[in-house]
Order: sequence, then C-alpha cells, then structure tokens
Amino acid sequence: MRFDPAAATARYIDGLGPDALAKAADYTRGGEWLLLWGVVVAAIVTFLFVRLRILDRLAVRLERRGWALRTFLLCAAFMLLSALLTLPWDIYTGWWREAAYGRTSQPFGDWLGQSAISLLIGALFGGLFFLGIYALIRRAGKRWWLWSGGLAAVAISLVLLASPIVVEPLFNDYKPVPEGPVRDALIVQADKAGIAHDRIFLYDGSRQSNNFTANVSGLGHSARIAISDVAMKGASLEEVKAVTGHEIGHYVLGHIWRMVIVFTVLAILLFFLADRLFPRLAHMFGSPAEIGDPRGFPVMMFLVSLFSLVALPVQNYLVRTGESEADAYSLKTANLPDALASALVKTAEYRNPRPYALEEFVFYSHPSVERRVRVAMDWKAAHPAGAPVPAQ
Repeated sequence: MRFDPAAATARYIDGLGPDALAKAADYTRGGEWLLLWGVVVAAIVTFLFVRLRILDRLAVRLERRGWALRTFLLCAAFMLLSALLTLPWDIYTGWWREAAYGRTSQPFGDWLGQSAISLLIGALFGGLFFLGIYALIRRAGKRWWLWSGGLAAVAISLVLLASPIVVEPLFNDYKPVPEGPVRDALIVQADKAGIAHDRIFLYDGSRQSNNFTANVSGLGHSARIAISDVAMKGASLEEVKAVTGHEIGHYVLGHIWRMVIVFTVLAILLFFLADRLFPRLAHMFGSPAEIGDPRGFPVMMFLVSLFSLVALPVQNYLVRTGESEADAYSLKTANLPDALASALVKTAEYRNPRPYALEEFVFYSHPSVERRVRVAMDWKAAHPAGAPVPAQ
C-alpha cells in the first residue's frame, strides 16, 4: 500500500483526542486575546502614571542628581513600579492560568521569587538601555532613531552573550547530558555538525513549565543547545535525536545572528515611529513631556507595547521561517520523520495544532503542528527506508 502523507498527518493530530484538541485550542486562543488585552493594560498603566504625575514627583526629588543617574533612576523606577501595579494581571497570565491548564507545576512562591529576580534584571538592563536612548536623543539630533539601531544591536548581542553565563543559571540548573545511550547519540550528532560536546546541556525546565521543549541560546563561545528535562523524560531516544537535530539546525544555520539583525531593524523602525508619534500620544495621555524628557518614559513604553503587537506578524513570520529550516535540517541529518512528528505532537498540548490561516500568520511563532507534521510525512514519503538522503 502506498504511504499517504495526508492520512498519516491526520492520524498523528487526531490521536490527541477531541478533548485535548479542544483544550489546546482554548488555551492558545485565550493567550492570543491576552496579547491584545496586554496593550490595554499598558495604556491604563501609562494613564495612571501620567495623571498621578508619579515620575514628575520622583524627578523633583532627584533634581540635584546628575542627568545620567536621574534618567536611569526614572526609567528603572517606572519598570519596578509599573510591575507592582500590574502584579495581579501578571499573576493571572503568568502563573494562575498556566497552572489551570496544566502547563506548570511551579509553586506560587517560587514563581513569585523568580519573577522578582527577572524584574530586577529587567529594570537594571532596561534602565541602562533607555539611558542610552535618551542620550542619543540629546546628542544625535533629528537622526537619533537611526543611531538607536546600533545601540540595539550592541545591547541584544551583549544580552545574548551574557544570558547563558550570568542570567539563565539564576533560574535553572544546566548540566551536561548524563552518560548513557542518549548522550552517546547526541555526541554523534554534535560531531557531524562540528559542535563541541560541552555545548549540549540538560536543564530542569520542569521547574517552570510542563511543556515539551528545547532551545538554543547565546552567541559565540557562550552559545549552547539546552534540552528541558520534560522533553528528555517524556521522549524516546529517537524523539530526542530528532528534537536535538532541530536545535542543532538553529545553531548551525546561524538563526540567532539573523534574529539580532531582525530585532535591530525593528528597533530602528520602533524609534522612528516614536519620534513621529510621541507628541500626539503624550498629548492624548495628558503628558507635557517631550520625547527627550525621561518623565515621558511611560508614554515611550506604551509605544513599545503597541509596536510589539503591531510588529508581531512580521516577527513571527521570520521566526517561523527559521523553525521550518530547523525542521528540514533535522529531517536531512537525523532522518527520523516519525520521531520528529511524534515529538511535535507533544507540543500541541499548548499550541493549537490546527489554527486558522490568519491566526497562524498573526500569532504563531512556530508553524502549526499539523503543518510541521505534514512536512515530516512528505519527507518520509519522498525518502522511504533505505533511500539515500541528500548531502548537506
């Protein structure tokens, strides 16, 4: 009997069962609505900060400080105070809802503690970054937004370089994959791709999430492939090899560098629009501050939130392209289409595998699971057992 990729794909997806499919769709679409409501929350926060003149009052207290320190403190203070203001919303979206859908088993106290660490890091680095932005507005004149791209590129590169070394160990424990058949198989894959054996890690991702996942992070010598213990425990050896092949694809194909370029371009566009739209938005919220005045930072951050939502389809399209390329790399190198398909189906628990086309285009950072499984099944049909695989 001839192999039918469409029928095989349907079997994989339908194998989840109607209840699981309905739950995944509900969870996914609820998350999409949260993105939209997040902008509304950002607008409310901006309105309250402006109308209560919170940063204006703080600026008066800091008026004897130097410009740089005052600007940094105003930006960092907004990030910290706005996080306190939105804490109920963050608890609902980041912990309660995840626990209700079975996506996390993390105790609330641990979630709160890790959120506090993340907030402090974000306030420190965010304050420094926007100090640089305000310095550019003061020094670079009307083309400051163009120079912001260089600052964004440096900032993104530094964060990616330092994150695996300094930041990620604050939240998870990263260790070499234990000795055994899994490590032996991964070493073979790493050797074929020219990746050092000490660049593949196992981490306790189950601390935060029950999601079946792996990732690539870092730049240069700090770059690494990290596999969650959820994926390691819940997968067969072939599934681990297929998933690792996908992550190696990201590593080898330089997708992190591509994203540095993409986010740099998006930063330039963001600050160009900020330069044009800030006066109108500031007037709308009732702020007298000009764009170079850090007292108007709440308006600037609302612009960031709004732009992030508007730019989401572009960003997601580029990320989906990389995910498809990584899937193709796994199929060509590991040649385990069924293992890749079965591993992908496990991610359908938290990502509706059958979205509408427009929904996928706007909101999905990965191709739909059904689409990815179909690609794997098409590969299987074109490369039956024993058929040669195209050289890399």
